[in-house]
Amino acid sequence: MTARVGSHTSVLIAGAGPVGLALACELGLRGIDCMLIEKRDGTISLPKMSAVSARNMEFCRRWGIADAVRTAVWPESRNADFVYVDHLRGRELARVKRPTFAERGKLDVSPEAVCHCPQIYFDPILAARVRTLPSVRLHYETRLDGFTQDRDGVRAHVTDMGSNSGETITARYLIGCDGPAGVVRETLGIALGGLGVVANSVNIFFRSPELASLHGKGWARIYRLVDEAGCWAELIPIDGKELWRLTVFDDLAAAADPGRALARTAGGDFSREILSVTPWERRDYVAEHYRHGRVFIAGDAAHQCSPTGGFGMHTGIEEAVNVAWKLAAVLEGWGGAELLASYEQERRPIALRNVALATRTFHAIRGIPGAGAAAGAADWRQNLGPTSPREEDKMDYGYDASPICVPDEPLEKATACRPGARAPHAWLADGRSTLDLFGDGFTLLRFGDDAGGALVDAARARGVPIRTVAIDDAAVATLYGKKFVLVRPDGHAGWRGDRAPADPAAVIDRVRGTLSNETLPQHDPRPVAAETS
Repeated sequence: MTARVGSHTSVLIAGAGPVGLALACELGLRGIDCMLIEKRDGTISLPKMSAVSARNMEFCRRWGIADAVRTAVWPESRNADFVYVDHLRGRELARVKRPTFAERGKLDVSPEAVCHCPQIYFDPILAARVRTLPSVRLHYETRLDGFTQDRDGVRAHVTDMGSNSGETITARYLIGCDGPAGVVRETLGIALGGLGVVANSVNIFFRSPELASLHGKGWARIYRLVDEAGCWAELIPIDGKELWRLTVFDDLAAAADPGRALARTAGGDFSREILSVTPWERRDYVAEHYRHGRVFIAGDAAHQCSPTGGFGMHTGIEEAVNVAWKLAAVLEGWGGAELLASYEQERRPIALRNVALATRTFHAIRGIPGAGAAAGAADWRQNLGPTSPREEDKMDYGYDASPICVPDEPLEKATACRPGARAPHAWLADGRSTLDLFGDGFTLLRFGDDAGGALVDAARARGVPIRTVAIDDAAVATLYGKKFVLVRPDGHAGWRGDRAPADPAAVIDRVRGTLSNETLPQHDPRPVAAETS
């Protein structure tokens, strides 16, 4: 580590897991000076996470790593089915078909699909991207010991674990992405709410080149094990060759006798090398607060959930993207105090929703009835409905009560592009997705001849980065619902209307966090003057 007493950075990020790396990537792409510290050496030896959600893949697309993630390990011609068996050499009870990447073609809801890319592959790809960003300093084997804060900044006390020497780093802001037992949330004294521990699970990570050939069910994204006792475990191929992870849902006996659990999975013994056996608690927790002063939390420091349904990293990376553009705006001088306050107001309700969905999904899987010899296939399959949440459902939410979004005037029925919601994907004539238009700053989409000049002028007068994109496509115009849609840097709609707002400056001040929740003026009935090129 090259940091020393007196080192300074604008944003200090504690924890270089996927959420911390995502945050560093977002800040680095905006040119924000930040430092990312991690007590581990950067080696990822356990595949705790096995898939990247479609929404997270949309962010990877913006970061320029989607192709690397998509092709890291899982062949594009291989299916991603969910297969239910009593054991691998036994009966196939049901199969939820998932098309291969090669079969998908262009998708309707998103330009990206959920991708099989376990953490041992995903984290290094993201870390490699972060290392290309000049404004980011990444330091492994650097432990955060504690910190203090005042009105002007944060003083973080860290230890270089290589030399065992103490350092002090000053920062404008500190973000704790340091996990469920991390220093940041504990130091802030932020309590956790929720159901607590919902199960005691065991991960068995092993190598077996022969396991795939012991049965005739082909490759699958997940094999769920259902015997007379019900659904008790799931098996995930990690590299599509020889690495596997068996997760026993709620039986710590598997930690004491992993060989028995593996034989139960395969329908008999087989050649294998056990690489690790890890008991862990499956939790349902959300932090009571996401921020105190200049210090924020994100990822597992802010919420802990069952990995069933893939909500954990999905939620954490969404948090990283949300807080990053707001920090950048404040550091660049055009964002206000309401912007930082909106992080908790927008993201904590989503964490509550997602953690609840993850717990519900886990209980649905555990509740799949036993597959006895007389079990009726049709009756049994109807129990699978809630066990595999759809990717589009993970994106079907909005920051409806956000203090930095301007609600439709008059209030209308909620639509896909309502203020606060993720701006929807549509394919453009040039082959790009509408999502490819967002990220650098605000984007004013306009559908029609009016130019939106007053809103752009108001933004530029306040130093808010903005650009205008005209789209001449009736289907996309219908999807977005209004002639003008102002999209935030995180890809969520902030305002929309069929004509200019009566007070464009007030709209810009709301979305940049300098205007409190007072009522905004109604829309001006007069058309916007067209820009001339």
